[in-house]
Amino acid sequence: MQKRNITFELTTFDSLEELSSEDANLMAEAVAARKNAYAPYSNFQVGAAVLLENGEIVIGNNQENASYPSGLCAERVAVFYAGAKYPGVGIKSIAITATSTTYQLTEPAAPCGNCRQSISEYEVRQKSPIALLMMGETGKILKCDSMADILPLGFDSSFL
Repeated sequence: MQKRNITFELTTFDSLEELSSEDANLMAEAVAARKNAYAPYSNFQVGAAVLLENGEIVIGNNQENASYPSGLCAERVAVFYAGAKYPGVGIKSIAITATSTTYQLTEPAAPCGNCRQSISEYEVRQKSPIALLMMGETGKILKCDSMADILPLGFDSSFL
């Protein structure tokens, strides 16, 4: 038997002012997108902004449905829209922010498993990492350099 330890580096910023201007702008786009989320059931609003290699920013927000599995998370809305509107253009980074209408979210919310898998698919396909910025309504901001960091044993087409 052999045990393995899988680790990664994560950068923590105490405020938006500590981010690069590019990352701060991307997070501002995600915050704006979050405000238009349709979340009448969970009251959990999420916004995402995707920065593409060509400089374009594509946004998304969560869209709920009374039949819960029929909704979509902000990250997938943004990533799928980017893929549809700009096919073949690589994704450089994604900013994600979440809040609740029933409490103040002071910790960053990381993507769910479905979103991690979907973003990973794009990362593997483009053969380059996608940086992730994550923030709650207030508080610290987390940044990791690649989706593979938070999904280290990801499933991809090599298994098929």
